[in-house]
Amino acid sequence: MTTTTLYGLEQARAQLPHIASEAAAGYSSVITRHGKPVAVVVPVELWESVQSRPINVLALRGTGRSLWPQGAAQAVAALRDEWES
Repeated sequence: MTTTTLYGLEQARAQLPHIASEAAAGYSSVITRHGKPVAVVVPVELWESVQSRPINVLALRGTGRSLWPQGAAQAVAALRDEWES
């Protein structure tokens, strides 16, 4: 089922038995803090199906741009040129 309900953190705390019942019935719930999602309550079957899936390494790909300091491209290029000579 694709129905998802949003709950604020305090509301979720007060309605946890209801949220658990919804999950048992196949519904997912998103818990937010200050309007930003922080947790999801999902049916166990959905969680188990995701856990048993192999990890797709391609989903982890990215540029890594934020991992490199300014000027790293020039340093790597200089090292590469050093080996080509």
